[in-house]
Amino acid sequence: MTKADIVAQIADKTGLEKNEVLQTVEAFMDTVKGSLSNGTNVYLRGFGSFIVKERAEKTGRNISKNTTIIIPAHNIPSFKPAKTFVEDVKNKVKVK
Repeated sequence: MTKADIVAQIADKTGLEKNEVLQTVEAFMDTVKGSLSNGTNVYLRGFGSFIVKERAEKTGRNISKNTTIIIPAHNIPSFKPAKTFVEDVKNKVKVK
């Protein structure tokens, strides 16, 4: 499913114009990105949490040059679904 598909479905369900829905979806995404960039997690009850995870420094290998490199510590965005969300997916998704 793409952003356009999401916008179309929300517009159909709510009766709003697609342009309005697109602006709302993009504003939501910008707000979440901005919050995570500032180090603040976003919690959506019943859906999940957008959180910032800290990765520790580690040693990696460049296999083409056969050398070791140090990968510095860094932060990455992550999503953790709510328990009710996980249960809904487990019970409703059919394996192909």
